[in-house]
Amino acid sequence: MKKQLLFTAVSAAIALTSPVAGAAEDELNFDAYREMLADGNPAELYEMEGEELWRTARGPKNATLEQCDLGLGPGVVEGAAAQLPRYFADTDKVQDLESRLMHCMETQQGIASAEIIGGRFLQGERGKLAALVAYVVTHSKGKPIALDLSNPRMKEMYDMGERVFYYRTGAMDFACSSCHSQDDKRIRATQLPNITKPQGAAEGWSSWPAYRVSNSQFWTMQHRLWDCFRQQRTAEPVFASDVTIALSVFMAGKGNGAEARWPGVKR
Repeated sequence: MKKQLLFTAVSAAIALTSPVAGAAEDELNFDAYREMLADGNPAELYEMEGEELWRTARGPKNATLEQCDLGLGPGVVEGAAAQLPRYFADTDKVQDLESRLMHCMETQQGIASAEIIGGRFLQGERGKLAALVAYVVTHSKGKPIALDLSNPRMKEMYDMGERVFYYRTGAMDFACSSCHSQDDKRIRATQLPNITKPQGAAEGWSSWPAYRVSNSQFWTMQHRLWDCFRQQRTAEPVFASDVTIALSVFMAGKGNGAEARWPGVKR
């Protein structure tokens, strides 16, 4: 049954992107379409891979990640993603889930961060990092987003993220706000959340990472933000750089209290 619903959803996605779909597009039930997509989310496969990677000794130090501290204590994954990004005293940085996992991979397993930062999405250690993200976020599904914005460094990152959100750049003079500051805006079957409002910010933040049906890929938030910059026709950010983490703090902080729905599923 799940396979049949997924097939139906894929068929709908193809129809929505076809030249003849435009006239009938407004008549489609987008909620039903998204419900079909969500049934049997293939991100579960990445979650299973991530759990295995979490428990497998790897790297030059031949160690697991079972002592990785994501903010709630060594090895604790339950609810951790819902409280990230956060300030970590041991690195003196605000880190999101991906940059924190990257830190653990380097310090505990000996896998150099440069290998991930200089890598490619969906490949090598960056691909393994994405699977680890799928594993961790699943343990925060249904929990409230709960960023602690009281730390001065978190406040700085929130303010930076807000500035970046409205900053226009690139050949098309776009900003994040060009697409995400109005209600009921969409591109084909993709609804664009209004991130200037708490509900929209929570929707944008808590639906990524996600499995993308249109290309059969699992995208993390770092991957999503990178692609947003690419679509703005401007310079793509460095993986796990401050600008991407700041945007995450802004979205997550604005959506504080909302229910996390990770991992999502998208067209």
